[in-house]
Amino acid sequence: MEIINISTPTIQLDQLLKWAGIVESGGQVRLFIEDGLIMVNGIKIHERRKKIHPNDIIEIENIGKWKVMVE
Repeated sequence: MEIINISTPTIQLDQLLKWAGIVESGGQVRLFIEDGLIMVNGIKIHERRKKIHPNDIIEIENIGKWKVMVE
């Protein structure tokens, strides 16, 4: 599991994945969500703009798993 450090109290899922370089575009995030590949804290996500908080764990099937931490 890799660590992603953020400097804000929350961040939107699509922004986080783009900022961390996990995806190249918001469209890619949308496709992953539509295919049911993204989970946050073990729950499948259905919204691109889901608020992500420190200590949340994001998993994209067959790609990786990340824990969000505060800088």
